[in-house]
Amino acid sequence: MPTVVVPFAGPDGKTRLQLSASARRDLSHAMLGDVLAACVGVAPTRVVTPDRDVVALLREAGAEAVADPGGGQGAAVEAALATVVSGPVLVVNADLPCVGSHDLWSLLAATGEGGLAMVQAADGTTNALGLYEPTAFAQLYGPGSAARFREHAAGLGLEAVSLVIPNLADDVDSLHDLRRLEHRCGPRTRACLAELAEGARS
Repeated sequence: MPTVVVPFAGPDGKTRLQLSASARRDLSHAMLGDVLAACVGVAPTRVVTPDRDVVALLREAGAEAVADPGGGQGAAVEAALATVVSGPVLVVNADLPCVGSHDLWSLLAATGEGGLAMVQAADGTTNALGLYEPTAFAQLYGPGSAARFREHAAGLGLEAVSLVIPNLADDVDSLHDLRRLEHRCGPRTRACLAELAEGARS
């Protein structure tokens, strides 16, 4: 059975969003909620996070919390993978509010038996990974990580597949990203954006 892992740094992971701390928290949680709605429709989902404020959200979504050990995104993913005995794993970033379950099924199908699939962002970082086994992962996140994951797969003798899945490629780093993606976002993110816009007008 596959497993989905979602690393979520919390609001502090979205400092480029030029919003108040409370608005950044609400928006980060809303995006996570939309990502989880897609993930739990595919496989059991584990969220690695230091953010205790999302406990109710995870419970509502039917996802499991894993304590974040600190040390960045790679360490967070490894902490979750340590709890997965075997089988394919999807690693999905928490700032992909347009994603749907069908996108994740496509990623899972491309992973195959003995391969690695990925979707990279426009800047060359990695938004989603499909691993045929947890042991295929390595801590390679950061600028240019998509190329490093491809090299890593080749070093393991695995086939690496790069996919073009817009809903997984379009991540949110700035308010410009949100404005560009607003009409494709999931319902939680759209509702949060509407509340923020209403608050700005009042």
